[in-house]
Amino acid sequence: RYVLCEVVSEDPRCRQCIEDRAVSLAVRDAIGRVHGDYGLACCSISFTVKYLNAYTGTVLLRCRKDSYRLLCSALPFVRQLESRNQRYHCSLNTLHVGGTIRTCQKFLIQYNRRQLLRLLQNCTNEEERLCIQKSLLSCSLAEEQSQSGDEEDDDGTE
Repeated sequence: RYVLCEVVSEDPRCRQCIEDRAVSLAVRDAIGRVHGDYGLACCSISFTVKYLNAYTGTVLLRCRKDSYRLLCSALPFVRQLESRNQRYHCSLNTLHVGGTIRTCQKFLIQYNRRQLLRLLQNCTNEEERLCIQKSLLSCSLAEEQSQSGDEEDDDGTE
């Protein structure tokens, strides 16, 4: 199973400084505290951090199908991450449990869309809303233009 989580922290430096090793150690420690040696042994067999986006705080964990409940029940007990000899207080919020990475990716796309809609609905004035919309459109248009530019280069050389 794949468990999609987000790192929640009040300290903005926390997300930028985390590493997959720090997340792995914190999760294993929480499993050991909550479920003891038995739970730790069950979860450690194929437990890995498959994906970590430090910018968004998104973490994808992989574990065996028969031990994902042990993993999920221990995640709320992760209270800090230690990276580069500094401790950052944070928590892991479970977003989705899926059977494949692809289902987790699909969920994450939908989740981010809902978060953007919520962000737009919470705007206090029209200027704020327009600023957010402009920044979103500029990001997607720049990416599309660079991709279409690459395709034109390919078509011209053939």
